[in-house]
Amino acid sequence: MRNLLTAGALALLAGQAGAAGLEITVAGEGGEKGTVSIDLLEDVAPKHVEQLTALASDGAYDGVVFHRVIEGFMAQTGDVQYGASGAEGFDMRRAGMGGSERPDLPAEFSDISFDRGVVGMARSQNPNSGNSQFFIMFEPGPFLNGQYTVVGRVTEGMDVVDQIKLGEGRNGEVMGEPDRMVSVTVTD
Repeated sequence: MRNLLTAGALALLAGQAGAAGLEITVAGEGGEKGTVSIDLLEDVAPKHVEQLTALASDGAYDGVVFHRVIEGFMAQTGDVQYGASGAEGFDMRRAGMGGSERPDLPAEFSDISFDRGVVGMARSQNPNSGNSQFFIMFEPGPFLNGQYTVVGRVTEGMDVVDQIKLGEGRNGEVMGEPDRMVSVTVTD
């Protein structure tokens, strides 16, 4: 039975006809790094996908920094409250502490493994606190399985993800000028 679940989960990761996605343009100190394309898994995490696409459609992610980046683990972004680099009074020390004006979401756990390129929702210690922040896996992290909601998978641009400025501070905190999502658009 476990093999059937794994095969089904892999089929979902392979993409769905008409499924929504995100296209993220990433830039940093040296200018634009490139574009990351993500297929969103609407059948796996419908509430989280709706939240991500609503925020992207509103332009809430444009200019938001990658505030926590841990080599060999993941790159985290999506704090629309405190992570918008162009906002008046932006303070990198607060990036990662906020969410959005939308409500937190109940967990939508699945059998999909946190492999390289998988996108998950960040949360506090409360499993039902996913809001706007998300992370992209550099390497497999099976210890996250069943603990965080999987929302998508990178289909193009992992080379861009691999170039995101690494954090050097406590718990992967990015020091100096962080890389950011210049624009995030919803795709069909």
